[in-house]
This record gives sequence, structure tokens and C-alpha cells, in this order.
Amino acid sequence: MIHIAETLSIHTVEDFLDADEVRQLNELMDATLALQGRESFDLARTSTIHEVPGLTANQARALYEPAGRVEMTDVPAPARTILDAAMMRSHPAITRGMPSIEGHRPWIFLEYQAGQYISAHADGIAPDPAAWPRQIAAASVTIADAPDSSGAFYVETSGSDAPWTSPTLDAPAGYAPRMRFISEGTDGSSAWFTSMKRTRWTVQPAVGTLCLFGSQLVHGTEPVKAGRVRKFLTLLTADTPAAHGSR
Repeated sequence: MIHIAETLSIHTVEDFLDADEVRQLNELMDATLALQGRESFDLARTSTIHEVPGLTANQARALYEPAGRVEMTDVPAPARTILDAAMMRSHPAITRGMPSIEGHRPWIFLEYQAGQYISAHADGIAPDPAAWPRQIAAASVTIADAPDSSGAFYVETSGSDAPWTSPTLDAPAGYAPRMRFISEGTDGSSAWFTSMKRTRWTVQPAVGTLCLFGSQLVHGTEPVKAGRVRKFLTLLTADTPAAHGSR
């Protein structure tokens, strides 16, 4: 059964990637960006992985990544092979803290340069908490850090009831009793969110460490001051109704 605690937890897997794998991934992305052009994945990009009801893709980009960022959803196959192998060997460590996780969605490459960041938001159990697969968490692994330790990742917690739907006794199958779901608009598009008191927890995992964070946890990154931060991101899922019971 999927418990709300899984969707609000944070966890790490150290040495998810070894030094040689990190080197290979950086070389692969250097070659890909040189061939296709960095700008085509940054300022010239018209798409985004984030959706905000009522906003266009460009408006969502301006909200989530005001200074831009590289976002590549079609990651080169050799990079996917390295990352998928690391995910497979790390599965026991991942599910120790998040036991509902069974699979993951395609990898996404992200790069932040000076002044770039992602604003605070919660992903939610996308695309629909009642549908399968269910997005339980996200996971990112850094392959290049800014030289001044800027661009740190953070999560934000709050005791406020504002982001949450009402508890229900008839939650969709597969959830623990009285499961609650984060509301749409848990981001800078909502006045209630921007005014909500929150406590920020900042972390900078070592290069090669996988950082997992629940899908209902508010998160973001601080601006990069100089250099670049590179990472791969994936979304972790519970895939089959049979694994969690039925109505």
C-alpha cells in the first residue's frame, strides 16, 4: 500500500554512479550538446516537462525556470544504458525507504549555468493519483557541480494545511487509509503557496549520489553562481494495481 510518508520522504544512494560512469556521461553529453547545440535545449526550447493548468508551455517555463536551463528529454541511448544499469543494481537500496517503487520513467538531462535555477514546487502523484502508473518520487544524480558549491538542491516543509486535499476514507485502491493528495497549484502560480510559511532544507549530494525525494514534497534549486551543474532526473513509479491490492 502506498503511504503518504513515501511521497514526503527524502533518501540518498551514495556511489550510484562511479567515477568512470560519471566521466562517460559527461563526455556523452558534451558530444550531444556540441552536435545539436546547447541553445536548442535552453533558450530556443519551446517545451517543458512542467505543466501548470491555465498556463501555456512558455508561461510554465517562465514560472519554473525564470532564467532558463538545459532540458533534454531524449537522452542518448548509451547514457540511458549506464543510468538504467545503476538503477537496477541500486533497486534494493531505493525500495528500503520507498517500498512501493517498482519502475521509473525515461531519464531527463538537466544543466544549469550561472543565474539559472528551478523554482519551488511539488510535482504531485502525476498524471492522476487514481491512475496507474503512480509517480511516487523523483530521483536525480549530479554528474558535474558548480565550483563554488552553488546551485544546491533543497526541499521545503510546512505544517500548513493549505496544500492538501481533505482526507478521504475511500481513497483509490492501492493507497493506505486516509491518504491525502497535494493540491494543483503547489507552485509559484498560487498566491496561497507564495505566502505559505515554509522551512527550507538545503543539500548538495556528492557527484554520483542519487537523491530521491517524494512526489508530494516541495523542492527546487538555488541559483548557480558560476560554472555549471549537470544532473540526470527520473520519476519513480508504482506500476501495477496487483502489487497494491484491488477494490
